This record gives sequence, structure tokens and C-alpha cells, in this order.
Amino acid sequence: MRLDKFLKVSRLIKRRTVANEACDAGRVTVNGKVAKASVNVKPGDIIEIQFGQKAVKVEVLSLAESTKKEDAKDMFRYL
Repeated sequence: MRLDKFLKVSRLIKRRTVANEACDAGRVTVNGKVAKASVNVKPGDIIEIQFGQKAVKVEVLSLAESTKKEDAKDMFRYL
């Protein structure tokens, strides 16, 4: 699954366009490397997102094309 779509479906970032912009600005890394929006993520990958001064680090647990709000938190685990 594409990184920008995963960020939107898992609700780490609200909109896919915002996820795209964050990737283009170099604020998202996958497994320690700056990632483009088109990078494929898989379970076990570590994603780190810079939100201004705050950084969020998560591990991908599962992938889904769409999900309910309650189930979105089961797609990743905070580190």
C-alpha cells in the first residue's frame, strides 16, 4: 500500500493531500530513510512523522484499503 494512502486510512494524517505534502517536504521517514508518498509500506515497517517540534514514531501492524474510525488504531502501534 502507498505511504500516503496508509497515513490517511490509519488516520495518522487526516487527508491524503496533506500526507502527500508532508512526504514531499521530507517530514516522513520509513525505516530511517526519507520517503516519497509512493513508497510501498508493509507490516513491520517503522514510520516517523515530524509535526513541527513533535515527532511521531509508529510501527505498521496491518494494512486495509478502508477502515472504520474505531479499527484504524489497530493498523499501527506507537513506539
